[in-house]
Amino acid sequence: MLKRIAIHNLALIRELEIEFCPELNVFTGETGAGKSIIVDSLMLLIGARYDKSLLKFGEDKGFVEGVFETDNTKPLEDLGISDGDEGMFIVTRRFFKDGKNDIRVNGKQITTSMLRELMQNYVDIYGQNEYQSLLKVTEQRKILDYYVFKSDESPLKKQRELFDEYKSVTAAMNDLGDERARAQRMDVLGYQIDEIERADVKEGEEEKLVDRRHVLLAAERIKSALAECAERLNGDDGAGSMISDAIRAMSSVSTFGDAYSALDERLRSAAIELDDIASCVCDELDTMDESGKELDAVVSRLDKIRALKNKYGNFTAMRKFVADAKEELIRLSDGEKTYGELCKKESELRQKLFDSCNELSELRRKGAAELQKRIVDELSDLGMPNSVFETVFSDNPDFENFAESITPNGFDVIEFYLSPNVGQPLMPLAKIISGGEMSRFMLAVKLIIGDLGGIGTMIFDEIDTGISGAVGLGVAKKLCRLSRGRQVLCVTHLPQIAAMADAHFFIEKSEKDGDTSTYVTPLDRDGQVGEVSRLSGTKGVSSTSDRNATELKEWGDRFKTELKD
Repeated sequence: MLKRIAIHNLALIRELEIEFCPELNVFTGETGAGKSIIVDSLMLLIGARYDKSLLKFGEDKGFVEGVFETDNTKPLEDLGISDGDEGMFIVTRRFFKDGKNDIRVNGKQITTSMLRELMQNYVDIYGQNEYQSLLKVTEQRKILDYYVFKSDESPLKKQRELFDEYKSVTAAMNDLGDERARAQRMDVLGYQIDEIERADVKEGEEEKLVDRRHVLLAAERIKSALAECAERLNGDDGAGSMISDAIRAMSSVSTFGDAYSALDERLRSAAIELDDIASCVCDELDTMDESGKELDAVVSRLDKIRALKNKYGNFTAMRKFVADAKEELIRLSDGEKTYGELCKKESELRQKLFDSCNELSELRRKGAAELQKRIVDELSDLGMPNSVFETVFSDNPDFENFAESITPNGFDVIEFYLSPNVGQPLMPLAKIISGGEMSRFMLAVKLIIGDLGGIGTMIFDEIDTGISGAVGLGVAKKLCRLSRGRQVLCVTHLPQIAAMADAHFFIEKSEKDGDTSTYVTPLDRDGQVGEVSRLSGTKGVSSTSDRNATELKEWGDRFKTELKD
């Protein structure tokens, strides 16, 4: 359950901390006071998307933090989150002006989707948006499945595994194709393998060719430089001739001392090195005569490699493509046998899936009968005693045609039908139900589903839409009963629900120094009576308003006492 929430810089809330009780917590206040902000804060704690417009105007950052207590720590452990002392965990969601937010549970950073997955085990929230979701046929099937398979999900799990395997087999059959398609595919693969292997591309070859092309494109400049260098070395007045003259001069005095002898040796070594350089230069110059032909060959090879690269990817990708293509070619070569095996497997899976779908349908129909009775009973207590509710199933297809309507959840298409009043025909929920009836229908569903899920905290945002009078008393009783097994938080306008509160919080808005802020005040007994009187609409008008509110509050106290007994 939620023990405490702290809110900082969210919408109109500057700073707020609320301590909740483990039973029925009620929020009331004038329209526009900021009740929706409390709900938004709770939604952020369970994984709702953060919108930067929620940040208080003029601020750069804010946060919402919730302290929870649970005896079910497995969902935390599954995400690698260690629970705190005595099953406590803290959800902290910091948000910023740029739209970014940071989510941590017991200090470990997680994503929004991870938070949503985690908190569905601890909190269930009913808001106005759930009106529309309940009207969707797919959501109605999910509600029935939750009721039927909550205690044993193995039939659904088996169906989904069979469905995945069936889709995999049929996809393999489609990939393999018929004999003609296989032959065409084999021709294509053979051509592609041959094209890559004949090209015989080497790793790093493209880079080397690019470098060589750069050299060849500068051939005339290089040739001119080499020719000039050869002339400077080998010409009549070149370095070779000059060093020969130097050697003759030094040789004539080399016997007059070691220093002159050493210089003579060094000159002769330089002459040998210079002669080798001149030879290399001449060799390079000779090769330049073939540079045009080589450039054409290099450009042609580069074009070939790049064409292959565009078709198959880089060197590594080409090698992988060849390996995969050869593997597929082997499989296709034995295609007739493989296709036959797949056909046999597909036939076996079709039968298993058909049996599984029928099993699911039978379980759903049995569970639907139980759910129908429970919902009718709940609606009767909520002021709809003449309601008729039915889960309408589509006709089960036969074996020859069922594959067209198969899904991971079977082939059932179901829809909730309701007749809320005597004389009205059963019609789809979306076509017949009013706002007030929808509130009560949703509450009935939540009461039943809540008993199954083990959810510790249930939040109801204006469950009383379209409800008043004696029906309001019935709703108040239902919420009170519900809160005896789990924590309930409820935003309401009904005095009957407010009178049943174990903890009552008054939400108000005030302006100070040019800034508007929302505040939440826990009400004591007198404050609760005063708020019940205000919600009744007679405070300040009737002299008996407070006395009536006191009596309504005492009625709530007696009801809670009777529940304990």
